[in-house]
Amino acid sequence: MTMYEYSTKSSEPFLLHLLHQLQELKRSVLALLLCLPTSFFALILLLLLAYNGFSVFYLHLPFPAKSPPVPANFSPGYSAGESVRKWTSSSSSSKLASSVMYAVKEEHPTVILKTHLLRLRNSRFSFIPISNSSSSRSRRVRKHKRKLKSVLSEARSSHFPARISEFFAGNSTTPCKFRFFMTRISLKSFGDREVLAMESLFKSHPNACLVIVSNSMKSKKGSEILRPFLERGFRVMAIDPDYDYLFENTRAEAWFDRLRKGDVDPGEVSLGQNLSNLLRLALLYKFGGIYIDTDVIVLKRFSKLKNVIGAQTIDLDTGNWSRLNNAVLIFDKNHPLLYKFIEEFALTFDGNKWGHNGPYLVSRVVSRLNGRPGFNFTVLPPSAFYPVDWSRIQSLFRGPRDELQSKWLRRKLKHIQSHSFSVHLWNRQSRKLEVEKGSIINSIVSKCCIFCNSSVSSL
Repeated sequence: MTMYEYSTKSSEPFLLHLLHQLQELKRSVLALLLCLPTSFFALILLLLLAYNGFSVFYLHLPFPAKSPPVPANFSPGYSAGESVRKWTSSSSSSKLASSVMYAVKEEHPTVILKTHLLRLRNSRFSFIPISNSSSSRSRRVRKHKRKLKSVLSEARSSHFPARISEFFAGNSTTPCKFRFFMTRISLKSFGDREVLAMESLFKSHPNACLVIVSNSMKSKKGSEILRPFLERGFRVMAIDPDYDYLFENTRAEAWFDRLRKGDVDPGEVSLGQNLSNLLRLALLYKFGGIYIDTDVIVLKRFSKLKNVIGAQTIDLDTGNWSRLNNAVLIFDKNHPLLYKFIEEFALTFDGNKWGHNGPYLVSRVVSRLNGRPGFNFTVLPPSAFYPVDWSRIQSLFRGPRDELQSKWLRRKLKHIQSHSFSVHLWNRQSRKLEVEKGSIINSIVSKCCIFCNSSVSSL
């Protein structure tokens, strides 16, 4: 017997014993698994599915570094203010309020989770993040251009200042004693409410001149709207805005250039509305006069008003204004406060906050002046231009429900007629309200209309 044969025979019992042990272990494991509950197998299956899912997809969470501070914005009810009776910065008798400016910090933009899908390359899975920055920028640029195209006039009239100056010069038969401006940067022309605003203006100022700076009123429909006024001898004209001339030599010039190039985000608020906020300031700065919104009903002459802005709300405890408004502005040409307003617009423009470039803007600037010399103007109380706040404007459209309410309406109407130069209708809140019979607005319309042939309920 060779050594090889002996070794083989001696190892056979050991191999058989090892195989027997493995079979016993297998039977024990199977018996143990059969004793486990069904839920355990379900858990194992879920873990396998989860592992398979994570092998195909993965989430990338971009945690940025510390965000830069967000510019503060006025809280609607707590902005800095001053006395609404009269403020002339050169007058030593004026009392300025030393109040705290409250601010609301905007929330940081929500972080967007980017899910990166797998890409097949050389029969292997490779996880390569897909960047969409270029496509999103392209969409923003296209949206930006559409907004600009809808409100900006392509024509640049070199005759803009000459036409307005000639128009305001008037003639011997129809002198231009008051210079009024309205703006409408929209594809829509005037409706019944805007026409009523014009009627009330000429009813109280028959010798006024009205310039409507608009990209929609110099049209066939616009001419039809203005024709009845012209036939009555009233001086009114519509003209396309000349942004280059109006913004020239102000901070708005560089801002508008960047807007046209796409370097300024117009935001979600109507660009036409924000351009109107800027245009009214530039028009008064270049020409001087009176600006009124197209939803302002004029009740009496503005002959004694000079360099004034109106308070929208006041603090009843202190008597100081808590917010100003820019729906009615009366200023001389080249007034320094207007320049500051324009500068603030260009430096702090935000197209995503309603009112930031309008009422909040004038409130911010005036609150910072605090009696600095060279800014002579008057802040009038809310009763002058805004006798009813936007939150209560519906009360002017409702008729009396009983005798008690009827007495209240008569007292309120008498107070407005005695103390107010105008009434702001707050279009955003009242556009869909119906003018009820016996309401304050119904009485105001009957006294302010010239043609008085349109349906009052359609206002």
